[in-house]
Amino acid sequence: SSEVLEAIENIIHDVLKSLAQKKAPVLTLPNRSDWRNIEFKDSVGLQMIPHCTTRQIRSDCHKSAPKFALILKILSMIYKMVQSNTYATKRDIYYSDTLLFGSQSVVDNIINDISCMLKIPRRSLHILSTTKGFVAGNLSYTEEDGTKVNCTCSATAVTVSSNVQGIKNLISHAKFMLIVEKDATFQRLLDDDFCNKLSPCIMITGRGVPDLNTRLLVRRLWDTFQIPVFTLMDADPHGIEIMCVYKYGSVSMSFEAHHLTVPSIKWLGLLPSDLERLNIRRDVLIPFTKQDQNKLASIQKRPYIACQPMWKRELEIMATSKLKAEIQVLTSLSSNYLSRVYLPNKLQFGGWL
Repeated sequence: SSEVLEAIENIIHDVLKSLAQKKAPVLTLPNRSDWRNIEFKDSVGLQMIPHCTTRQIRSDCHKSAPKFALILKILSMIYKMVQSNTYATKRDIYYSDTLLFGSQSVVDNIINDISCMLKIPRRSLHILSTTKGFVAGNLSYTEEDGTKVNCTCSATAVTVSSNVQGIKNLISHAKFMLIVEKDATFQRLLDDDFCNKLSPCIMITGRGVPDLNTRLLVRRLWDTFQIPVFTLMDADPHGIEIMCVYKYGSVSMSFEAHHLTVPSIKWLGLLPSDLERLNIRRDVLIPFTKQDQNKLASIQKRPYIACQPMWKRELEIMATSKLKAEIQVLTSLSSNYLSRVYLPNKLQFGGWL
C-alpha cells in the first residue's frame, strides 16, 4: 500500500513542480501497444523491454489534455481506495461519472496505462476486474473473506474469483487442466461429466477472449499444482489468438507477463490437421472471411510461431484450405464424439502440440 501511495505522490509532485516553474505538466507513459517494445522469451512469453519507447500526455495540448485530466482523476480515486483499504471494479469507476469518462473502454485503457506507468499490478491499485470466466472440476479453495469454494464437477460451474491473489488452501487431485474457449463447449463437457469420467481434471473457460482474473487463475493453478495444461479451441484464427493470449500473453498487457502467461500450455485441439484426419465433411466447414485471412497472416508473423514448427505447420494447413471449423463440428460424427472419443484419444495417445 505504501508503495502505491508513494508512486502516486511522486507523479503529483512532478505535476506541481512543473506548475511552480510555470511549465505545462506532462505525463510520460510507456508505449504498451508497440511491438517494438516487446521481446519474446520462451520462459515468459511476450514481455515489455526495460527501456521502451514512451509517449507524452501533455496538459497544454487540446488533443491530450482530456486524457491527462482523466488519468489524474483515476489516480486520485486509487489513492483514496488504497488509503481506506476499499476496492472498486472498473465498472464502478466508469459509473461514478459516465459523462466524464464517456465509455468503459476509456476507463479500462487508462487503468492499464496507470498500472504500466507506476509498474504496479492492477490488483495492488485496489481495482478489481469484472469476471466472466468459469471453473469446474477437482478443485477446492478458500476465498480471502473465508468463503469455502468447492468446484467439484456438477452441472453448474463456479465463477472465477475476482480476487485470485487472495485465494488460499488450494486443494486438487487433478491430473491435468483443460482450458476451453467457449462457454457452450464447456457446458457440454460438464453435462457429459467429463471431469470425472476420464481422470480427475480442472476445466476453465474465459468464455472467449479471457479476462484478467481467468488468466491469473490459470497461472495460479499451474504454479500451485504443476500439472499439464491443454487448450481446446475452435480451428480458426480467433481461437488460435485466444490460445496465444493464455500461453504467451498479449501485447497490451506485456508489462504484467510474469503473472499472466503459462508458456507450457499445449494445443490439444481442434487442430486444422484433425479435420482431414477425421474426414470431416467439407460442407460443415466455414469458408474464411477477409478478416480471418488478415488475422491468420498477422499470427504467422509473430515471434513465438517461429519456435513452434508444429504450430507453424497447422497454420499453413489452415491458410491453404481457407476453411475454419468450430468445435461443434465434431457432432457431425456423433452427438457425444467430443467427450467420448476425441478428448480421451487425444489425452491417452498424446495428440497435442
